[in-house]
Amino acid sequence: MDKRKSINEIKRLITVDPNQELLRELASDDRKGVQNLLAQYRKHELNKQAALEAFKKRFSYERAFWQEGKQLVCGIDEVGRGPLAGPVVAAAVILPHDFGLVEVNDSKQLTKKTRERLYSQIIEQALGVSIGLCDNYEIDTVNIYQAARIAMLKAVNGLSRKPQQLIIDAMNIDSSIEQLKLIKADSKSVSVAAASIVAKVWRDHLMSFYDNLYPEYDFKSNDGYGTKKHLDALNVYGITPLHRRSFEPIKSKF
Repeated sequence: MDKRKSINEIKRLITVDPNQELLRELASDDRKGVQNLLAQYRKHELNKQAALEAFKKRFSYERAFWQEGKQLVCGIDEVGRGPLAGPVVAAAVILPHDFGLVEVNDSKQLTKKTRERLYSQIIEQALGVSIGLCDNYEIDTVNIYQAARIAMLKAVNGLSRKPQQLIIDAMNIDSSIEQLKLIKADSKSVSVAAASIVAKVWRDHLMSFYDNLYPEYDFKSNDGYGTKKHLDALNVYGITPLHRRSFEPIKSKF
């Protein structure tokens, strides 16, 4: 009688308690199903290690500033430059030195479900989180680039703890705090990546709220961007108080 563990039992054990004794036992098991499970486990472990190393690399700027004595390093990012409606939203996030959410990366590389989960965890674990925004009226007054800078400054000024160093995605702001302007910072700095997630999810929630007020424009799905359904609604119903009058095709048509 074969006293070896069943495939289902091995599958459970390799997920729950993959100790070295079990792995040695599996390595000597000639069943194809067992070898497939072992190969899947090893691949998973390699991917997990690669993700951890990439995460550590994305923390290199923060670690360098911490070593200089700047213990409170703030990442800043914004979202919402391109939409036809709604505000531009910026987030400022200060992370603790032992922050360990390996999945935190540029929000554009994550699924909506992952962003939502990480959003709550970032809010819970961060030393400081602040949101700044400029609405469509401010955008129309000063232009979208300046509105993004203003929103970022509002986010920084709203922090309960004043940071000693700012890391900003491709911009600088009118602040006396030392700042590093970093191209594609949301994929190079964990703090900026966290800010990109917070800003994205916060704005998505806001646009879903606006969808209740103006359901014809489908804001919950397009976040204010010029999708076909959104443009069709503009042609039928006109603009709302949320629309940016300085943006095309609104500027020419309305």
